[in-house]
Amino acid sequence: MAIHIEPARIADFHQVLADHPRYWGDRDLRSLHVVALVQEFGPTCLVARAADGIRGYVFGFVTPDGTGYAHLIATRDDTRGSGLGRRLYAAFAAAAVRHGARRMKAVTSVANAGSIAFHRGLGFAVEVVDDYNGPDRPMAVFRHERPVDLTEG
Repeated sequence: MAIHIEPARIADFHQVLADHPRYWGDRDLRSLHVVALVQEFGPTCLVARAADGIRGYVFGFVTPDGTGYAHLIATRDDTRGSGLGRRLYAAFAAAAVRHGARRMKAVTSVANAGSIAFHRGLGFAVEVVDDYNGPDRPMAVFRHERPVDLTEG
């Protein structure tokens, strides 16, 4: 089945929220899904579309200092392990570079072992930053200094 990665539309945003458990399981991360990301940073918010719907997505933006920040990345439960997450990240990195990114960044909870392993597999350095998300709320912060080609390694 062909999967095409393309800029997200507002309707796509609403669809991934409607299908939230398919991407995130029991974790309720709907509050992290902000429609303004798609409205204001459309070229760096991408969906992986197939005939049977949205298989995955990445919502991100480029900061004023040239950091491509991947805010959310998810693949649907029936697509995990297919390499789509890596493809989405590579497409996001390419879009971010077109909009001035010179490096990449992402953040997750310190308990999210799957995300930590995924980002390490892409070559991101990981650092636990105490109080990153407020007092006594450490986060795993990922940094990658070469945003152009995340398909390596």
